[in-house]
Amino acid sequence: GGRVTRAFVTTPSCAASRASLLTGQYERRHGYTFGAPPLASETVDATYPVLLREAGYRVGFVGKLGVRIPGDARARMFDSFAGGTLPYFRKAKEGEDRGRHLTDRNVDRAIAFALEEDERPFCLSLWFQAPHAEDANPEQYLWPARLDGLYADAEIPAPALSDPAFFDALPEFLRTGLNRERWYWRFDTPEKRTRMTRGYFRMLSAVDEGIGRLVAALEEAGRLDDTVIVLIGDNGYFLGERGYAGKWTMHDRSTRVPLVVCDPRADPGRRGVTQDAFALNVDVAPTLLDLAGIEAPEDVQGRTLRPLLDGEEVEWRGEVLTEHLWTHPKIPRTEGVRTDRWKYVRYLDHPEFEEIYDLRDDPDEGRNLARAAEQEALLWGLRGLCARAIEAVE
Repeated sequence: GGRVTRAFVTTPSCAASRASLLTGQYERRHGYTFGAPPLASETVDATYPVLLREAGYRVGFVGKLGVRIPGDARARMFDSFAGGTLPYFRKAKEGEDRGRHLTDRNVDRAIAFALEEDERPFCLSLWFQAPHAEDANPEQYLWPARLDGLYADAEIPAPALSDPAFFDALPEFLRTGLNRERWYWRFDTPEKRTRMTRGYFRMLSAVDEGIGRLVAALEEAGRLDDTVIVLIGDNGYFLGERGYAGKWTMHDRSTRVPLVVCDPRADPGRRGVTQDAFALNVDVAPTLLDLAGIEAPEDVQGRTLRPLLDGEEVEWRGEVLTEHLWTHPKIPRTEGVRTDRWKYVRYLDHPEFEEIYDLRDDPDEGRNLARAAEQEALLWGLRGLCARAIEAVE
């Protein structure tokens, strides 16, 4: 497929980001995050599952939805729904294998849906729970037993910006949040950090294996050459960088995700290529609809990626707006804008603190230039760019 090297989520949190995947809208437009009411019924009616069903597709879902929807919405969205969330290993019921990992169980369900005998084309959303930590489990990262030895000899280097002096220089509200609490759960000693990071990588590899198993099943059934596959993450993830665990911030480690689109109809010369334009999670819904020949609703704020993937010359966005608007005592509400070179971050409840990073010279975002006197003009310019981006989204 084609890989987008600069793909980002508009909100680095699973609930809001998954709502953006469904709707093609930013968090401040669809209004969904943790603790919020379910998606509005009219918003549900404009999601890609509903629109594909109306166009004659058989639509299925497997895994973690992570979005509250009205009581009657599931029947409008999906022909088949198989939820599969934590725990990764469940208690055995009669006739079940308690040792089978959630990732493997969800792939089994996905294969069963994809191979059903049905004349209609299908759209399957396989939304993995992994590699999210099982927060209530002290082990945090749980993988299938067959991967026990994987990465056992791999060196795990120290994460970027993990020097305690960097963390100690942050303002108090960034030193006492949920990112830091979870750092203690996972990365507060070198031994724990190495063990936890290897576990995280094993969980990712189990997802890779599962996708490979699904692809192989489609190929064996003769359906792979008629199936578009899109891979994206719902948020980035800290593995000790900045002294953090989790996500939620506007830094690249938190907002940047993988994105691969494999379309068997693509010109052979466009396969295996990379694309460095800014792509967003809100682009997924209009891309899926475009690939199916369906016009996206007016409320969709993302753009179809098809022209980029086809190699067309097209005017594209020059900046990325990110936001985290959930009111939570340990996660600051945040907005930011990113260009090719610059990153600007502001905290809605702490206007006294802002961040600017020169991504060309400081890709780890470790040198905050916001208070440098010689950058005052840049600061005002980025403030204005962020305000205009928010106004456009609103």
